[in-house]
Amino acid sequence: MLLRDDLQNGNYESSGECASSVITPTHSIYLSTSTNPYFNLSFEDWLFRHAPQKEPLLLLYRDAPCVVIGRNQNPWKEVNLRAARAQGIPWVRRRSGGGTVYHDLGNTNFSIHVPRTTFDRGATAQVILRAVRALGIDADVNERNDICVGGEKASGSAYKIVSGRAYHHGTMLIATRLETLGDLLRVGKDTMITKGVASVRSPVCNLAQFSETVSHDTFVNSVVDSFKAEYGVHDEPCIVNDTDDLARIGYIERGMAELPSWDWAFGQTPEFEYTIKKSFAWGDVTAHIHARHGVILSCTLQGLESELGKALEGKRYGFVEDAELGMDVSGMEEVVWAWLKEEMSSYD
Repeated sequence: MLLRDDLQNGNYESSGECASSVITPTHSIYLSTSTNPYFNLSFEDWLFRHAPQKEPLLLLYRDAPCVVIGRNQNPWKEVNLRAARAQGIPWVRRRSGGGTVYHDLGNTNFSIHVPRTTFDRGATAQVILRAVRALGIDADVNERNDICVGGEKASGSAYKIVSGRAYHHGTMLIATRLETLGDLLRVGKDTMITKGVASVRSPVCNLAQFSETVSHDTFVNSVVDSFKAEYGVHDEPCIVNDTDDLARIGYIERGMAELPSWDWAFGQTPEFEYTIKKSFAWGDVTAHIHARHGVILSCTLQGLESELGKALEGKRYGFVEDAELGMDVSGMEEVVWAWLKEEMSSYD
């Protein structure tokens, strides 16, 4: 976690802090010392919705380990839910588009907000690129506006545009646990076809592989300097935390409650179809499941004469308990049901 002492040892003294009772969305630069992803994402959205539309804004923060998926993504397709559960790592659906990313304290997140009329993905990417190069790292920007070093991606980006406002936010891998990233984002459900956005898998790297002195603090300071130079900002950073009165602002409080809810996390999942097949002692069974917004629309079973598929209609995908089926299962049906539960499992 970024400590106050760390900030005082950097370029920005404690005079840049905001008293919690007067924190408003009118500052130009915010540094969050919270590592709660539900707070940071909700705080970011509050700033996006309430800051002056014509003024540039920068937010920087880190999260405790978590997986963050895009607004229009399928968690069953993007996240290894069993591995996440085993490691006690939550996943969160953010409010912007784009692909799935992994956050931990070795990763720093940036969010640049500007008026829609002047929004340019390339320009905001250059702000971050100049910050990385100022740290002595020979980075460049690819065609997707990702920051790359040595041909590997160190930063992924996503965007959101609403009314007169737009933002470009992204990750910066500094010293993240790349093995954990790989474990959590390796799913392998090739027969799950979703109408949502699929992540683009790319080789990744940490900035620390190219510099012994780069850290969260040096990156934050460099981004702040780059942002100030680009937009002519002279304000000092406003330092915030989820223990401040901010977390009790109604909009932020509601956002923090919404993000982990089933209706948002699973219920916003785009329509998808999943075809699976398994060989049993009596023969092969193929299941074709069709779901939308996390609810099973249909389930057809080939190789088994049963009303089991019909019984699953209208149930929450991955959350169906035996008692919810409304029918007794035994023999072959019981075996097939155990297989389907395992395949659809959201956690266990």
